[in-house]
Amino acid sequence: MDTRTGLPVVGMVGGGQLARMTHQAAIALGQSLKVLATAADDGAAMVAADVELGEHTDLAALRRFAQGCDVVTFDHEHVPGEHIRALAADGVKIFPPADALLYAQDKQAMRERLTALGAPAPRWRPVASATDIAEFAAEVGWPVIAKATRGGYDGKGVWVLRDATAAADLVATGTALIVEERVNLVREVAVQVARSPFGQVAVYPVVETVQADGICVEVIAPAQDLPAERALAAQKLAIDIAHDLGVVGLVAVELFDTGTELLVNELAMRPHNSGHWTIEGARTSQFEQHLRAVLDYPMGDTSLAAPYVVMANVLGGADGGLSIDERLHHLFATDPAVKVHLYGKQVRPGRKIGHVTALGDDLTEVRARAARAAKWLQEGC
Repeated sequence: MDTRTGLPVVGMVGGGQLARMTHQAAIALGQSLKVLATAADDGAAMVAADVELGEHTDLAALRRFAQGCDVVTFDHEHVPGEHIRALAADGVKIFPPADALLYAQDKQAMRERLTALGAPAPRWRPVASATDIAEFAAEVGWPVIAKATRGGYDGKGVWVLRDATAAADLVATGTALIVEERVNLVREVAVQVARSPFGQVAVYPVVETVQADGICVEVIAPAQDLPAERALAAQKLAIDIAHDLGVVGLVAVELFDTGTELLVNELAMRPHNSGHWTIEGARTSQFEQHLRAVLDYPMGDTSLAAPYVVMANVLGGADGGLSIDERLHHLFATDPAVKVHLYGKQVRPGRKIGHVTALGDDLTEVRARAARAAKWLQEGC
């Protein structure tokens, strides 16, 4: 407990943009998020008042960090499960717990558990040899999708295998894999739900996530042309997963929309890119909601603040001759209502350095504004 404010202290392991935006939400709740960052120039470390430097793989560093925290949570899924269990054994309140986070860390464990729960998903198989992939492809047809069981994100750790030779070459790298059928999808959608230790849940509207080269570039809220009964089914599925897995905090359920059904793709147990629109676009942002959940506060209102909300990621681009400051100046002069969030990152081509959000009652116009703003910040034109 913070003796100055009388409010609980939340610690977040990881100092990236998710921690940075969670810190911003914590301020309104009277807090300054405590952050374990790997470097002083991490996004959250640049703005939070209470920062410790250390590695998430170092149990001693985690134990030092947890001292003085009323609850510890994460801005990524990479803390080893055995470390989380050790902290819990020390008496640290840590959310999500290791037994839940496992299903966001290990894709094979996720698929096994969701299969047991009867959740809709692509056909899949664990991989011990190239023969497993070839036999699976004989059942579902080439190409198939291979995924690293751990560590993949933003398109990394995912391979499209078109024949047995490609499968053998990938297996020879020693990467632990699962293999899935290639789904004929119409689009990808996502739904987020927050769950508290008490068991209260709050679910956000289903959104469409637009991908390019394995990276989410745009989120549209709410997802358009999704039948109401299918949207409700997706929200119920997310709630059931949160309860069944014992999640505390946010869980994002990423789904393939085939046009006739929704299939679970992946899970993330933290604030998520598909929910960045909620900062301006929902009555309660995903970042505040995550804090409410891990603190066991009552959940906030998840309704939209406008008929349509569009978030576009800002990726690092060419120099273009204009500084970010100059680009902001021109962007705001063109569209005073667009909202910009920059993460304090060094610019590299293709790296997520921020996002923009536009709201309105004409979806075509809102999408165009968000896309224009992101392009201007990326390219300076």
